[in-house]
Amino acid sequence: MRPVRTAFAGALLGTVMLAGCGQTSATPSGAPSSNAPSSAPSASQDAAFPAKVQAANGEITIAKRPERIVSISPTATESLFAIGAGPQVVAVDALSNHPAEAPRTDLSGFKPSVEAIIAHKPDLVIASDDTIAAELAKVNVPVLVEPAATKIDDAYDEIADLGLATGNKDKADKVVADMKSAMEKLAAQATDGKKLTYYHELDTTPYAATSNTFIGQIYSMFGLVNVADKAPDAAGGYPKLSAEFVAQADPDLIFLADVKCCKQSRQTLSERPGWKELKAIKNDSVVQLDDDIASRWGPRIVDLATTIGQAVQKANGR
Repeated sequence: MRPVRTAFAGALLGTVMLAGCGQTSATPSGAPSSNAPSSAPSASQDAAFPAKVQAANGEITIAKRPERIVSISPTATESLFAIGAGPQVVAVDALSNHPAEAPRTDLSGFKPSVEAIIAHKPDLVIASDDTIAAELAKVNVPVLVEPAATKIDDAYDEIADLGLATGNKDKADKVVADMKSAMEKLAAQATDGKKLTYYHELDTTPYAATSNTFIGQIYSMFGLVNVADKAPDAAGGYPKLSAEFVAQADPDLIFLADVKCCKQSRQTLSERPGWKELKAIKNDSVVQLDDDIASRWGPRIVDLATTIGQAVQKANGR
């Protein structure tokens, strides 16, 4: 069983997601969603139930194929639609902005309201923590807790969980297999050139992520050396750095995950004290990431890895 992630890292990732999505408005919903599945389940899908899923909150039994799923996790929302469970989803939280057709509401994933969730008459709820699991259990609504991934295999495992829980196991298995294949190909293309250093910025504080984190493991696929690994108090995986620390480390590459939220760019970095002469800025090696993709652990980690791989190849002159 995967442990529920309650450390600061999970809270920080949530904060970044909130900031990154703050510019788009959710569709208010004071009443239950009218969304309904667009197609009937096949006999084989029905035969897969009852299903037992080993989630972070223990073994959860799903009695029958869910037809009214509520997701209050943007990552879970992306995964549900990727595995073909979109027609079963009747409501998602305000930050679930991908894919565009997801039925966004004003539900909160950070301070979830049991009453607001129940208003959508769910037969399955997907969350990234267990704050509402006990309350929903009282009204016989199963909750699948799929927390922030701490390693790449966690991302694959959570997608597989959702496939089993929703009756879309075959499609989920294919999504995972395709992700693994794509990630392996990207890693194989990693250059054998010089060991490049990098800095991944979560926000303008600045907080960073070390190699021991989920995001750090993706960078490690490309042989990159993380300057944050030598930061004081880096044990938690998400150290708060000083501008001076980054300037002294002078990374070859800088990746910004605070573009949507904080309008950061090569230009804004050059205006920070002591940063104008950094190699990454002078060599045009500042990479603006999509805040959402960089803070979620669903199918689009392949997109993130692709962007990182391209930046590495460019920096190595390929």
